[in-house]
Amino acid sequence: MAKLDKTKYTKEEAARLMEIRRLEKTSREKKQEFATRAKPIIFDTEPEVIDIDRFRHNQQTAFVLGNGKSRETIEPVELKKYGPIYGCNALYRTFRPDYLIAVDVKMVLEITKTNFQKHNQVWTNINNSYNGIQKLNFFQPSKGWSSGPTALWLSGQHRHKKIYILGFDYRGLDNGRQFNNLYADTPNYKKSQDGATFFGNWLRQTVAVVKEHTETEFIRVIVPDNYCPEELNKLENYSTITVAEFKNQFVLP
Repeated sequence: MAKLDKTKYTKEEAARLMEIRRLEKTSREKKQEFATRAKPIIFDTEPEVIDIDRFRHNQQTAFVLGNGKSRETIEPVELKKYGPIYGCNALYRTFRPDYLIAVDVKMVLEITKTNFQKHNQVWTNINNSYNGIQKLNFFQPSKGWSSGPTALWLSGQHRHKKIYILGFDYRGLDNGRQFNNLYADTPNYKKSQDGATFFGNWLRQTVAVVKEHTETEFIRVIVPDNYCPEELNKLENYSTITVAEFKNQFVLP
């Protein structure tokens, strides 16, 4: 885009044109981001080089990434040097977590269609729909939970001392009315204008994980207007910090 010649316009006109250009640029970037989220990548290449130290259990820190919009400004790749990352569902489209957890059948079939599971750990529940698909890891017995709390449970089983929980927003956007997910409007997800998903089961399952793993400290990363349920707040091994505090703690951009 050619540089704006401000000499041809009044100060007010130039300012208005600059704002229009900024909005157009933002729109293009959002469209590119949407295209990336919507289109699965085919993983037929060799696996990335793994730092095995990140897989040593009983280590200090791990991160569990839900897909609520509160984690939108945090780049998962920036966390890799601090500990293993447990992610959910469509996260694999843009980032390779150390453990990918998905329990929805359609989502698992999307993942396996890309061959992601051949070079990365994918965990799910046993289902006849996966007959003949190799390299999946199965929970035995099946948890019967949603993906986010299941990922949190798996991280707890690995005995990390501190587990940071990101993107667990529970309530929807617009005062709890609209669907809250980074992958809204992409395959296997609701539309961004759809109603919020009921979160009661997610919350009860999260509470169960925190109560089960009393030797682990769970820290939920939130934005200022995030819902903070009393069921979690009263647990001694659970606390919250803001996204800004989290970024300062781990020196993130």
